[in-house]
Formats: sequence, C-alpha cells, structure tokens
Amino acid sequence: MCGIVGAVSTRNIVPILVQGLQRLEYRGYDSCGVAVHSASLGAKQGGLQRARSTARVSELIDQVKLDHIEGGTGIAHTRWATHGAPAVHNAHPHFSHGTGADAGHAKSGRVALVHNGIIENHDELRAALQAKGYEFLSQTDTEVIAHLVDSLYNGDVFEAVKAAIVQLHGAFAIAVFQKDEPHRVIGARAGSPLILGVGKEHSETFLASDAMALAGVTDQIVYLEEGDVVDIQIGKYWVQDRNHKAVTREVKTVQAHSGAAELGPYRHYMQKEIFEQPRAIADTLEGVEGITPELFGDGAYSVFKVIDNVLILACGTSYYSGCVAKYWIEAIAKVPCQVEIASEYRYREPVPNPRTLVVTLSQSGETADTLAALRHAQSLGMAHTLTICNVATSAMVRECKLAYVTRAGAEIGVASTKAFTTQLAALFLLTLALAQTKGHLSEEEEAKHIKAMRHLPAALQAVLALEPQLIAWAQEFASKENALFLGRGTHYPIALEGALKLKEITYIHAEAYAAGELKHGPLALVTSAMPVVTVAPNDVLLEKLKSNMHEVRARGGVLYVLADSDTKIESSEGMNVIRMPENYGPLSPILHVVPLQLLAYHTACARGTDVDKPRNLAKSVTVE
Repeated sequence: MCGIVGAVSTRNIVPILVQGLQRLEYRGYDSCGVAVHSASLGAKQGGLQRARSTARVSELIDQVKLDHIEGGTGIAHTRWATHGAPAVHNAHPHFSHGTGADAGHAKSGRVALVHNGIIENHDELRAALQAKGYEFLSQTDTEVIAHLVDSLYNGDVFEAVKAAIVQLHGAFAIAVFQKDEPHRVIGARAGSPLILGVGKEHSETFLASDAMALAGVTDQIVYLEEGDVVDIQIGKYWVQDRNHKAVTREVKTVQAHSGAAELGPYRHYMQKEIFEQPRAIADTLEGVEGITPELFGDGAYSVFKVIDNVLILACGTSYYSGCVAKYWIEAIAKVPCQVEIASEYRYREPVPNPRTLVVTLSQSGETADTLAALRHAQSLGMAHTLTICNVATSAMVRECKLAYVTRAGAEIGVASTKAFTTQLAALFLLTLALAQTKGHLSEEEEAKHIKAMRHLPAALQAVLALEPQLIAWAQEFASKENALFLGRGTHYPIALEGALKLKEITYIHAEAYAAGELKHGPLALVTSAMPVVTVAPNDVLLEKLKSNMHEVRARGGVLYVLADSDTKIESSEGMNVIRMPENYGPLSPILHVVPLQLLAYHTACARGTDVDKPRNLAKSVTVE
C-alpha cells in the first residue's frame, strides 16, 4: 500500500529518495512527500525541510528542485489515505514541533516521521499528547507517533522510538529522524514490511518498504523481522529485536531491478501484463518435468501424506484463484478443501484440525490480512503451511514451511492479471501433487495434465488474438453503469474475477452469480440496459447454463457469451458470442479469464479512467 524510502549518506540523498518513490508508484497513492535534515551534508546550522504534494511524484520532484531541498539524511513517502482525506496537511512526512504556543507554526520541526499501517489507539494517545500541549495539524494517526517520539526524546532518538512503539497498538512500519542527530534514521516494524539496504558507496544505508524502491542503488538487502528496530547511520547500522536485544539479520543479494517496469509499446501496464501471461505461465512452469511434492519444498511429501484437508486463505483476486482451486482439489485430489477470505477468517473461531494444509495466496506476500490469518491458523495448532506467492523474499514465503514462487515478474497495474493466472497454474500443480501423494493420479493422467500445462502459453496466445472482438464489446459496455456476470462450476469464480476487474478499473457496478442462482434474486435486475456476461465452456454444466441464458433472453436481457467452439451457441439478436479457440478441460478457467481482463481493460480505456491506478485502490494492501 503506502511506500517508504529513507537514507543516510554523505551525498545529497534527495534524488534517490524521490526515485524510490517513483518505483513504488505501482502500489497506488494519493499524496507524497520528502523530508531531509539540511545540516546533514556538513553545514554548521540547519533544520528539517519538507515538501509534500497531492499530485504525482513527478510534481513533487519539481517542488523539491524549486525549494532547493537537499540533505544527506532523509525520508520519503507515498500515502494511501486511511485517517484523514488526501490533502497536503495529511501527507507524510509529519513533523513534531514540540510544545508551546507557537509550536504548530514553526517552520522547522524537531522530529520527522513517515508511517505505513494503522494505529488503533491513536485517539487515546492524541488526547494524552494534547494534554501535554502538543498541537495537531492533521487528522492522521501518523502525527500521533511523531509527537509521541518527540515527547519521549531525551538525547537519543533510538531510545525514544523504542519507548514510543511499545505504546502503539496496531500495525506499523516507521522511519524517523530528529533535528539534533543529523546523521541518523531509525526504523521499526510491526505488522507492516520494512527492509534495510546496505549501500555500496558514499557510506550510505537505506530503509524501504520494498526492495524495488532501491533497485539500481543497492542489491544488498536485510529483511527486518517482526518487532525489529533498526538504527542506520553513515556507513553502519544495527538491529534490535522485539525484546531489545542486539541481533544480526542476514544480508541477502536481491536482484530487484526495474527493467520490468518499462512500458514498452503498450498503452498501460495492465495491457502489457495481460499480454505477458503466456511468458509468465511458461516461466512459472519452467523446470516442471513431472509431478512431485518436492516442487513445493523439502519435506512436502511427508506433509501431503498426513494432511486430510486443505484450507486456502486469501484476499481479493487471490481469493478467487483459491475458489477455482477448491473445485480442482476436491475433484482431482479427492481432498476436502475450504476457501476463506483472510480478513474474515482471522476473526473467526474455527474448529482447528492439525492435519490441515494451510495455503496462503498473495501476489506480494505481504498482504496484511492474509499474514494475520496465517498466524491465526498457526496459533490454533495448524503447523502445515504453504504459500503460493510472486515474491520469493516476502514475509509469507519466510513464514510458511513450504512455498511455490510464481514467476510472473513485477506486476505494476493495480488490477491483478498475470499474478492471478500464474497462481492458478501453481494451484493446479498443487492439486496434481496432492492427487499423486493420495494415490489418485495415474501415470497416464499425469502425462495428460503435464502436456496440457505445457500447451498453456500457446493456448493463451490464441485467446489474446480475440482482442479486436473484445474491443467491440467494450465500446458497448462503456456507456453502461451496471453489469451481471454468470458462470457455473470452476467458471463461477472466473465470473467473480471478471466482475471484479470491471469494477476496479471502469467504476461500472458489476456483480457475479452462480448462474443457477438467477431465479433466486438477480433475475429481477435483468433488463436490456444491463449486459449479462456469461462464461460458457463445454463441460457437464453446459446444458444447465443454456437454460439460465434462456431465462435472461426471456426477460429482454442482452447476453455477451464466451463460448467454447463446440458449444453450438450462436450469435443472434440479443446474443453476442465470442468463440474461444479450444476446449481446455480442467485448465479452462485460466483461458476464460483472459477475455474478461481484456473486456475490463478496453472498457476502462473507452471511459477514460486511470487504468493502472484506479481511484481509492492500492496494489499491495499492507494494512487491515
């Protein structure tokens, strides 16, 4: 969600800070800012300088140049509003000016701070700090932390931060510096990601919420653990754990280069990422010559042998990939499977089964609700954990016993596309590995499934060739304000995903239903003004689905049908049909979702919305 970059260096660090913010723009944000210590480059006098904006980072860069903001110590931030509207006075970094009658109007603060996360007890802390004379200039929970650190400062900002964070309830990653210590930045994390970067020159050390922020600056990364507090200075750093004991965290070489962020010939990143799916699937399946549990890590066979059910935890698009996998796992592996929305599961009191395989799905591996749900499951005694994730160095990979890392590459567009289809590919592999371990996968079936998976990239290319027909549909959808999506079986979650994509980037209200539910309510909404998108593969439910489609036509509804070539569904008045290139059996959901992505994308283009950065949404949801 929000982005943090911080640094201590012997050179002007501002260009690196704002460049880091640009590399984090894909997360989504509605304001941004940078603060530096103006004395950190050797000046005898100086204080804290700051620039903030509700425009894009490019405008912030212009403002920084105009105001001549320079410093060797600094922090920067992109904010996605939670507490307080998107406005300059709510943008980070926040200053604390101490107390006194004119404290709130001082030009230079004493403490500068940026924060990702949510502080749940900010109201109580705010009241206590106001009683001490602190004046609040924003509606944010973040300003509370800045004032709290200032109130506890007694010559050592590291100790002040440690004393402050024990009073915070909620999730946070923070970066802080103080006026009297010009070559020092303190970071701390609890529930939100924060990394440390070790510079190769200029004796510099960095903090960031994502290794991509430091791409091209350093590839030496330290992943801070839950509860860690870090002190970075010129050419050195040290870390204390949640018990305030000095610890050594491993320095890893991470190739977080930004080459994947080049737009190339595409109009938007989302379009680029839709067309990257054949390559992403091929990369995700690279090296898979046969089905073996060890694809998911050492010891997977013994885990798969003892588990008797699967629990999938995920949010948003990842949740829908889990819903597809439920059908696969139960039909092919014959293992009961439950799929839970992570933000709901973490607050439920389920009946735990220690023989459960807990599977988390996340593009970033840092999704706050999914991590919390994982930890909740572990606390209930469910120790068999596996994650399917697109980031090998993420918290989810580190906290699960087993993992399969998809190789979708960097996904910049907020609306997920290639991360979703690569998750499905990995989940199908998991299904086959479970089936093999449980004795439900013959050698002939394994060979057939492997052959089909190897053909997926070519099959996806054929689906992408349907783009002109979907552009024509999009022209009709652009004037609509409501849409209905229908699917059955494994394609019901694909209908859900299609509706989500349309909502996310076009702002058209869209709902998805299992087609058999039409008569139980949604049929009342059907008119000629509401397009009804139907996913129609040639499977055992096709005739049932055709009956549902007749129900729509009988009420004057207009159908837009994605039909397999052998379904005998023909275009007619009120019936618009795009033929899929081939029937793909169990893997059909991976193919059928791509036209829905293209429909949403081209409808958004026709409506003129911000495709890659839709309003109110963020890429990596690292707060609850």
